[in-house]
Amino acid sequence: MSNWWILLLFLCSFLLTGLCRLYALRIQMLDIPNARSSHTIPTPRGGGVGLVLTFLFGTILLIRYSPLPLTATMGTLTACSLVAIVGFLDDHYHLSAILRLSVHTIASALLLFIADIPLIIPWLPVDFYLLGLSYLILGISLVWLLNLYNFMDGIDGLASIEALSVIGAALIILKLNNDLGAYAAWLEILGAAVAGFLFWNWPPAKIFMGDAGSGFLGFVLGCFAILTSGTTGINIWTWVILLAVFIVDSTVTLLRRIIRGDHFWMAHRSHAYQILARRYNSHIKITVGVLLINSVWLFPWAYLTTHYPSNSFFFVLAATIPLIILAIRVGAGTTND
Repeated sequence: MSNWWILLLFLCSFLLTGLCRLYALRIQMLDIPNARSSHTIPTPRGGGVGLVLTFLFGTILLIRYSPLPLTATMGTLTACSLVAIVGFLDDHYHLSAILRLSVHTIASALLLFIADIPLIIPWLPVDFYLLGLSYLILGISLVWLLNLYNFMDGIDGLASIEALSVIGAALIILKLNNDLGAYAAWLEILGAAVAGFLFWNWPPAKIFMGDAGSGFLGFVLGCFAILTSGTTGINIWTWVILLAVFIVDSTVTLLRRIIRGDHFWMAHRSHAYQILARRYNSHIKITVGVLLINSVWLFPWAYLTTHYPSNSFFFVLAATIPLIILAIRVGAGTTND
């Protein structure tokens, strides 16, 4: 898309997020500090609605001028809208975990079947393809990515910076591989929507995404990972590396809490990023740190997966093992102190 369209979408997201903030303040929809929180004062939530609406609006514009695959686009919009709606309702009424998980599962199934997703996990045996287990793995991965993104949205600017750095890295890789097609333009729309929200969410945050935004972001990034892996030079491992900070922190934290016998489903603040934010008494240091890790460490490994796809799994190990060690040494999943 042209720079003017991107600027328009940025301003759209910026204005809509501002309106969301006024709405949240008016109805007192505030995120009150609790056992999971890394903030200390009540803050409006639900600002993610602005970026969701901007993304949907931009996608409708793109469909008119770009050859996006219709089934993939409609499947993605339907599933992402469902995730955003249940997140919006949860921000207002605190829905049960079972209800949210059920809707997330339905959304994942809608994407995989309506969008006619190809079977693209190269390391699975042929029998797995015939049994459809690759669809099951992709569906579970989407639900996990959606929820882990929600878990990682705990300090100012982090979820937005993660999304922007991942989107930016994916666009650079596509450009370096001369693969700037419709999906690249679609990623630019998502980037503009997130950037408009980040203005309000940069430390100290004036509004939080809420589940409507964080769940949507995790899910839509998963959608892009699947769609581009089947049709561009980027493969699924490229996206795993680009999202490694969030994937590693959430997964290590969850596994260690399970091993320790903690009530892992309950609110907590034992993610590595939360521990570091308390240790350094700063949100901005951790948010910028994640940006640097994504840009300096993960991006080169992700780029290699597009040139040496047969070695992608080994690049994933090389990129993530140091992050796993770091998360363990920080104490992820062990303390709320």
